[in-house]
Amino acid sequence: MIYSPLPSIFTIEIGGKPTLTFQAKNLREAQQLCHEAWLKDDLTGETSGGVPLWDGNAKLRVRIALESEAIAFAEAEKATKPSGGLLIVYLVDIDVS
Repeated sequence: MIYSPLPSIFTIEIGGKPTLTFQAKNLREAQQLCHEAWLKDDLTGETSGGVPLWDGNAKLRVRIALESEAIAFAEAEKATKPSGGLLIVYLVDIDVS
């Protein structure tokens, strides 16, 4: 296995559906995001098509992003002003309140 010090792009699937992408140093760091209370709160509060992104029960699974998902992340990153925080890019349409 080759160690890469560069951050990678990861995707979180909710119930098997690719839902969001983000950047992390490694898989362990990426997996930790699934345990963050603030992310779980955001996912239960956001809706797509009137349905919450996460029902609190579906499995949250992290994996390396597919090329199309990494491209979506890169495009969003270019269009966003750096804030120093974690950039999360949704792969689903989010309902506007």
